[in-house]
Order: sequence, then structure tokens, then C-alpha cells
Amino acid sequence: MDWDQLELHPRIISAVRRCALSVRAVLCVSAPDLQRLSGLSRSDTQQLLTAAATACRRHAPLPALLSRGFQSSLRLSVGCPILDELLRGGLPAEGVTELSGESGAGKTQLALQVCLSVQYPTQYGGLDAGAVFISTEDSFPVRRLQQLIRGQSCLRSDVPPSLISSLNFSDRVYIEHAADLASLQECVSRRVPLLLARGLVRLVVVDSVAALFRSDFLASDWLERNRQLLTFSAALHHLSREYSTPVLCINQVTDVFSSSDSLVPSSSTGTPTVAPALGLAWANQVMVRLMMWRLQGTVSRGDQSSAPRRLQVVFAPHLARGGRGAGVWREGVRGLTETA
Repeated sequence: MDWDQLELHPRIISAVRRCALSVRAVLCVSAPDLQRLSGLSRSDTQQLLTAAATACRRHAPLPALLSRGFQSSLRLSVGCPILDELLRGGLPAEGVTELSGESGAGKTQLALQVCLSVQYPTQYGGLDAGAVFISTEDSFPVRRLQQLIRGQSCLRSDVPPSLISSLNFSDRVYIEHAADLASLQECVSRRVPLLLARGLVRLVVVDSVAALFRSDFLASDWLERNRQLLTFSAALHHLSREYSTPVLCINQVTDVFSSSDSLVPSSSTGTPTVAPALGLAWANQVMVRLMMWRLQGTVSRGDQSSAPRRLQVVFAPHLARGGRGAGVWREGVRGLTETA
């Protein structure tokens, strides 16, 4: 590509030709160095770089919302209209969503609820398929899942009772256990794709993503840990894109000592003391980051009481930062109204 093809002032073209730089070569030089070599002003240098970048671009810029599958309005409801309102309909049909928080915050409770929500038809916020739940920590909470199933008619008052009774919820939740990283990689690269390809599931849950990556490596092994973490996240993104499947990853938290770097308030002190585990390497792989924590006090609903929780949007390309209160009840996780 010749400089004469660019819409630049002849003075700028003459200056850059004296430097014997091609259009592509200009983009490899920093702005201060290019200004020093060409003798151009700062504004002329910026204009030169902008014109060169535009000329070398193969395709027009694509907004992040479109490049990540957001041209579809399809969302997976989390089973509560108040929390769905916070998430603008629920979890995106494509992409990796992280839900982090301290132990007892209600992360697994919400994940189990989504495993049931995905089984409803799309008109009720589901994807009309099952879910695969990959457990890397404790044994799978079967008894709590059964309790949530029994409470669906109470939780999902928007769904006809006849439809709820016709769904065999427990038969469509596929449970996988991964005790080490090798079995986890085997699961997401072989067994889960089979379930997705057969149309048996449309949701992948990993609880938790941090457990194995924290326990299988020493602090000095951070480079190898990050390499395997990126390999794992690439497999999740591939599954999500290939099968238009939401991926929900439960994450642990780690203590932080600088309040300026903290993200959430501690349940005991109300001051920020924790942040999601696995650092920046993992954060860059997540499209939506949610945090959930348990607060002090008690909220009531009928004959039930619960410690208040809060679900917070930390970042997402389509969501504003904000949060809503919630409670964990026998029938599931419900958002709290502003007056609750």
C-alpha cells in the first residue's frame, strides 16, 4: 500500500517518506519515536497513525457485544424475576459467567436453581434441556437438589403447575466429579461435548473452578498453573460457542490487604476484604463476573427466615454495575424487594 492512497496532507506524507517507513512499518513505531524521526507535530503524528491503522484494517470494527454472541437476545433465567431484572433476563446464552463469593454465600444454591431453570421451555426462561454439573470440591448436594425440585411450584408461580409436574428434573441433571486437573480436562474435552452434541444439556456448571488450580500447584508453579488455566478456559469457551451453551463457573475468593483493590464487603465487618481467586489470568477469561456474599442480620418470608445475601454485578459488557438483595429459602434463592 502506497502513502498516496491515504487521505493525508502532502506535508505529512513527505515527512514520513523521508523516514523511509512503509504504511505497516509506521504502526510498529511508538508515537514519540515517530514524532522524533519525522519531525511532525504531535497532532500530525496522531493523524498519521490513525490513517495507517485504518488502511491496514481488514474488517470494520465490531462492537464487543456483537463479537461475543450478544446479537441474540436469548437468556437463561436464574429462576427469580428480581434477579433476572438485575441480569437483564438472566445468563447470556453464550459465554462464561463467573459467580464468586465466600463459603456459605449461596453460590451453589443459585447454581442448582439454574440447573432446574434451564429445563423449562424458552417462553419460561429456560432452554428446554438439561444441565451438567461438574463438582471439584465436596460431594454433590443431592438432598438439596431434591428439596429445590419439590419447591418449584412455589418458586416458579409463573409456570403452569401441569408443566412443572411433567418435568423429570432430577433425570436431566448430569453429575460429574473431577478430583484432579487431568480428570477435569478429560471431562470438558470428551464427556461434556457428548452430552451437548446429543442435545441432552444446554448448561455447564463448574463448582468450583478454583479448587483444583489452587491445590495442585505451589506458588512457584504459577506459570504452569496459568498455562493449564488458559487451556481449561479455552475449552469452556469452545463449548459455549459451539453449542450456544451458558457456562457458569463458581469461584472461591481470596483475601486482599489493600482496600483499594478489594471488591466486596466481608460478611462480618462490612469492609472490603476479599476478591475472586485465580487473579488476572482467570479474570480475563470471564465475560460476566458476579459476586455473592452473606450479610449480617435476618430477613423473613412467611414462616421462614434467612440471612440476607447480595448478588452484585462486578463487570459485564451488557450490564451496569449494581446489585440486589436476596434470601435463600426452602424453595430456592429469591431476590428481595427494595423494602424488604
